[in-house]
Amino acid sequence: MDFLAVKNELEALSPELALRWISDHVGAKAKFSSALGIEDQVITYWIAQGLDIEIFTLDTGRLFQDTYDLLDLTQKKYNVPIKVYFPDHKQVESLVSTKGPNSFYDSVENRKECCFIRKVEPLNRALRNASFWITGLRGSQSANRQNMHLVEWDEQYQLVKYNPLLNWSLQEVEQFITLKGIPVNSLHKKGFPSIGCAPCTRAVLPGEDIRAGRWWWESSSKECGLHETKIGDR
Repeated sequence: MDFLAVKNELEALSPELALRWISDHVGAKAKFSSALGIEDQVITYWIAQGLDIEIFTLDTGRLFQDTYDLLDLTQKKYNVPIKVYFPDHKQVESLVSTKGPNSFYDSVENRKECCFIRKVEPLNRALRNASFWITGLRGSQSANRQNMHLVEWDEQYQLVKYNPLLNWSLQEVEQFITLKGIPVNSLHKKGFPSIGCAPCTRAVLPGEDIRAGRWWWESSSKECGLHETKIGDR
């Protein structure tokens, strides 16, 4: 499949029609990674309309109960399977045994180590044999994501990465959520615009950036490593 031809095809379509195109032409080799965020719930809604695209999520073992409740509600509402990937238990046991349960507070390096074990390694397994990776990223979420493209070639995973909501505003997402009655994480109403692991996420203060609540104790790019891969034009 020619990347440039696919890129041109998808960029000419609305997100909903582009996802249907992917379902029709790629099928089971297309996978959507959902963190159960508000953007992810929009994409799940579209996929649940009969598309042949796998939905998966990463359970780090440190998520909020609100997130587990939303996962349960979403599966029941749409009657679609959401495959759950867990971190390798031996790696988690080794990390916690040697550095303790909260080593991520001590340094950026420790935090990224925890993110790698609990997120990146499971993602590597989830994307094995995939040819399309669909995400819920939006450009306005962070400076790093503003440099992303709607359709990209991911060098690390050797697949097409499609970010259907990249150019949507938060207001557009919220309006669609309301229009379609899509369930969202209850923490959004408590000041959590971006939700990750419970120990690493707090509510944001008025005027703060939407990702200020993620790893708030450090000055970094506010990324966990899932979307810092090398992108090529091909």
